[in-house]
Amino acid sequence: MKTALVTGGNRGIGRAIAAGLVRDHRVVIGVRDRQAGREAAEALGCGWVHLDLEAPEGFAPALERIGGIDVLVNNAGILIDSNMIADPQGVARSMQVMFHAPYELIRLCLPHMAARGWGRIVNLSSDWGSFSEGLAGPGAYGVAKAALNALTHALPRDLPEGVKVNAMCPGWVATRMGGEAAPRSPAQGAETALWLARLGAEGPTGGFFRDKKELGW
Repeated sequence: MKTALVTGGNRGIGRAIAAGLVRDHRVVIGVRDRQAGREAAEALGCGWVHLDLEAPEGFAPALERIGGIDVLVNNAGILIDSNMIADPQGVARSMQVMFHAPYELIRLCLPHMAARGWGRIVNLSSDWGSFSEGLAGPGAYGVAKAALNALTHALPRDLPEGVKVNAMCPGWVATRMGGEAAPRSPAQGAETALWLARLGAEGPTGGFFRDKKELGW
């Protein structure tokens, strides 16, 4: 059975992704809040590990506790709605959580994926990080997601054989970040991520998708 790590898996879209993967994977959710992680893991029937994306020194020890990871879902994100010039700390936090942390987690997961000759990396992005959509996100959110998209697009040339990476936009989902007025459920937002996590050998890599259809960068 393949092992999947879902960051921010205790609530929202991450929790829906974990619930979808637990049927045929050993799932571990990465969480910042230990109590919330324990409760979510018990409800989902999966494992959990403390993983604070703003504390990179803890990444390697957390992944060592999990063991080899076959499917990495970089789901966790933050939305800081502030002026980028006036709030450099907000920019730094946004980039850390939504670009630097996913990159470092990918690097740490790759030795196992390379040894297995198989791996799937799913980066939760947004059309707010799309140049074709005008980088509409507030604060540094869109900038950080655009950087994650760029990484996704360029990374296939440096990945081991058998490892695929893709980004996806879940749409406007009713979560703590998306708000109650959003038209999509977390389960609907998770569908494309679940598809990308289970891609066969002929599946795409280096792409950006919503509802299993390719989006413009």
